[in-house]
Amino acid sequence: MTVTSMSPSRAEDIGLQALLWLAGQDELTGHFLASTGAAVEDLRTQAKDPGFLGAILDFLLTDDSSVLAFSADAQIPPEAVATARALLPGGDLPHWT
Repeated sequence: MTVTSMSPSRAEDIGLQALLWLAGQDELTGHFLASTGAAVEDLRTQAKDPGFLGAILDFLLTDDSSVLAFSADAQIPPEAVATARALLPGGDLPHWT
């Protein structure tokens, strides 16, 4: 899936799906909160913020097993996660890893 074949709205939908999925994964949620400095309340209050959804996808993309588990549960191709991330704010920044 390419960036041009996904709409920004669809990217936000995938980010929101990822947030909901992450919220159901207690260990991962704790790791996300600890590594980002976000608070539990942020999961609710920033759920419509495309930048926050991008941070959720960034977090998932740091671990292949998380991407694969999320994409399987969401019934989307794993590469759609990276495509969605590229369309959200900050997704156009260079990656050095």
